[in-house]
Amino acid sequence: MRNPLSRRIWREIKGETGKYVVIFVFMLALIGVASGFFVADVSLKEAYDNSFEKYNIEDGNFKVAQVPDGEVIKAIEEENKLKLYNNFYSMQESVGGSRIRFFVDRKEVNKVCVLEGELPKNSGEVALDRLYMKSNELELDGDVEIGGKEYKIVGIVALPDYSGMYENNTDFMFDTEKFGVGIAVQEDYDKFCETNIHYSYSWKYDSAPADRLGKEAIDRATDISKALSQKVQLLDYIPGCINNAINFAGNDVGHDKIMMMVMLYMLIVIIAFVFAVTTGNTIVKEANVIGTLRASGYTKGELIRHYMAAPIIVLLVACVVGNILGYTVFKEFMADAYLGSYSFVSYTTVWNPEAFIYTTIIPLILLSLINFIMLARKLSLSPLKFLRRDLKRHQRKKAFKLKTSIGIMKRFRLRVIFQNIPGYITIFAGIFFSSVILLFCLLFNPLLDQLREDTLNNMIAQHQYVLKAPVPTQNEKAEKYAVTDLETTGRDFTEEIAVYGFVPSSRYFHEKLGDGKAVISNAYADKYGLEEGDKITLKDKYTEKKYEFKVDGVYTYPGTLAIFTGLDDFNEIFEKSEDNFSGYLCDEELDDIDQRAIAAHITKDDLTKTTRQLKRSMGNMMSVFLVVGVAVIVLVVFMLAKVIIEKNSQSISMTKILGYNKREIGGIYIHTTTIVTLVSIVACLPITSFALDKIWRVMMMEYSGWIAPDIPLSAYITTVILAAASYLVTTFFLKMRINKIPLDEALKNVE
Repeated sequence: MRNPLSRRIWREIKGETGKYVVIFVFMLALIGVASGFFVADVSLKEAYDNSFEKYNIEDGNFKVAQVPDGEVIKAIEEENKLKLYNNFYSMQESVGGSRIRFFVDRKEVNKVCVLEGELPKNSGEVALDRLYMKSNELELDGDVEIGGKEYKIVGIVALPDYSGMYENNTDFMFDTEKFGVGIAVQEDYDKFCETNIHYSYSWKYDSAPADRLGKEAIDRATDISKALSQKVQLLDYIPGCINNAINFAGNDVGHDKIMMMVMLYMLIVIIAFVFAVTTGNTIVKEANVIGTLRASGYTKGELIRHYMAAPIIVLLVACVVGNILGYTVFKEFMADAYLGSYSFVSYTTVWNPEAFIYTTIIPLILLSLINFIMLARKLSLSPLKFLRRDLKRHQRKKAFKLKTSIGIMKRFRLRVIFQNIPGYITIFAGIFFSSVILLFCLLFNPLLDQLREDTLNNMIAQHQYVLKAPVPTQNEKAEKYAVTDLETTGRDFTEEIAVYGFVPSSRYFHEKLGDGKAVISNAYADKYGLEEGDKITLKDKYTEKKYEFKVDGVYTYPGTLAIFTGLDDFNEIFEKSEDNFSGYLCDEELDDIDQRAIAAHITKDDLTKTTRQLKRSMGNMMSVFLVVGVAVIVLVVFMLAKVIIEKNSQSISMTKILGYNKREIGGIYIHTTTIVTLVSIVACLPITSFALDKIWRVMMMEYSGWIAPDIPLSAYITTVILAAASYLVTTFFLKMRINKIPLDEALKNVE
């Protein structure tokens, strides 16, 4: 015989259509986005992992000042058990002062993936990276100016060794707008190389380490760097295990999955608690029915399963539909979020069983567990207590005495607060979580804008030239300086620190140096908690030789981790000749230096690439999170305020009988929730700020460089406004709910 309780499940869902529709839509969107994210994540990650073999990606590369002869090349290969490949390139200026790194078609190592069109076959044709074209609004079969000449774009490509557009491995952030890669025919490439050529070599091991990022790979790369430094003059050395252009995109795809899972399950837990509170209110309303059923022989287990059924059915349907949308609509959306930042090779959708577990099985378990615990506790009372509607576990205490000097309306509101503390605590928790999301999204752009402004205001010079070899200039405003990179010690994650040497009375660096004095950037001090008097130990990334510096001061140089010394001290520390220098600082462009002698020309575009690229790559994601934060506030506050109104429906009905008008009744119940909500929004700000500061610092410690978590006042104000506005939307529906409570409600279920 069919259980008659089953009929009540559909009647309950129909009777609470508004509640279940709101939760269904929210869960549908949440599960859909999460499912699409996991599918896109796995699909792109598999294409990335397979690209190492499919496109024969290098195990490392190095750049030299001059081309070594054949005997040296052969000796390097035999001694280090590897194969070297010519990977020369030319840097050319293009759209808006951007730079393109041109190669000829590479057929042995780092093979080219053609996404659209074809590779160039004739002079005057080029193939460019997809992201560079998108960022600069270029089109296939269109024209682009390169080095002052027009070229036709015949192909859109992805180079597997440039999935992340890092012009230099030491850059804090890749740059898809001002830096790109391309392929040219040999004839055009030779013309490019007349003014700017870089002698770069890629290598492949005869027998590669089992883990390309593991300790064996790192140790082997260290040995190779020592061997190379004895045979050639290294300008740059980037083993595959630390190559950001190759590794960063793959690491980011893997790391983001953890962040999405944490956010998904936190939201699921909040929704589960909302379900638990609303189901608890249903039990209170149906106490007599439950008492009768228990007295008639229904077990506690049967009733628990009955009251768990409706939430599980709604969530299950949301999971199924959400997964369908996730594998179709949302998968493309989430893949585009990655493809808007990284230049992945072509990929195919991989059907991911883990996505079903993450977005369906685990959420159902969480929801079921939380509801089961609540229901088991609620339904453990005796049938007699349910029949009497006495659901208190402990002896009823006297009401908290309020002073008569407090107005009747204020006392009434306080009573409502005291009677609904669990619901208001859940509202506070929901507001806290959504405030973290809102504040994170809102601080992002202002933080980047402030960093960009601070970086431009504190530039050492408008132009910084790094030379391949010391050459003179006739510009009297040019000033010599030296620079090298060292690595941090004492942590698993090593980070490069730039060490500068400036002349003692520099016109560009406004801090007196010399006599062994070492000053660090404020970004370095903030990230590692360094103060004046502290000692720093760094190491050379090629030779492992260690250097110790004492912090003699902090200099305002945002975003960059650096140590500043006098030029003479620099040459003494690194055992260089007295006349050694790396380049020039100048506020004017130097036009008397041969371009072939310039290794790098750093301008404001280079210094602000971090903020520019983060805005471009993270802007859409921040908008999605902003919507999620607002939706959480609306959902949690509306559902719990609705429960509070339903719980007090008899009292509301009685106030109507006693002659209170709609405005006065709203002043008691809606305004009470308004006060609690607004107080929660404001009270959450310092807690949210503290939590976000800690989260940000932990997150940034895993990345090179530093962006200080200085939350602007505008972000706090906007968070409060958005949260308050979200609540005001719910008040309209709450008033409608109060207006629907009939007068005869006061006569029902009288104890």
